[in-house]
Amino acid sequence: MDIKFIQFQNHGDDRGSLVALEDHKNIPFTIKRVYYLFNTQAQVRRGFHAHKQLKQLAVVLKGSCRFLLDDGKEKIDILLDNPAQGLFIESFVWREMYDFSEDCVLLVLADSFYDELDYIRDYDKFLEEVK
Repeated sequence: MDIKFIQFQNHGDDRGSLVALEDHKNIPFTIKRVYYLFNTQAQVRRGFHAHKQLKQLAVVLKGSCRFLLDDGKEKIDILLDNPAQGLFIESFVWREMYDFSEDCVLLVLADSFYDELDYIRDYDKFLEEVK
């Protein structure tokens, strides 16, 4: 599985840091939806799905969390802990998020609006789809 990280330009000085996210510049798609997760307990796992079409970019704004990505052939565990870096997640990649730090804020940018029909929520069905 080819894991793609996008490194953002960090405009920082003694006043702090600033990262700008822009369609088709450092975000490889038009942003149609933005959501974020916070106050997630450390022992909670989230996700447990894949998308048929949707592509996403995950950025941990504060703290850290782990992603388990699975394309049906390979599973890769990734630590996200850098707010100047995004994890690009293609369609047909099963994802689980876990091991959230107490202060974790996870931002997700998506290339489509919410569509329940795009979700694959059953792992066995996901494996059938990707084979």
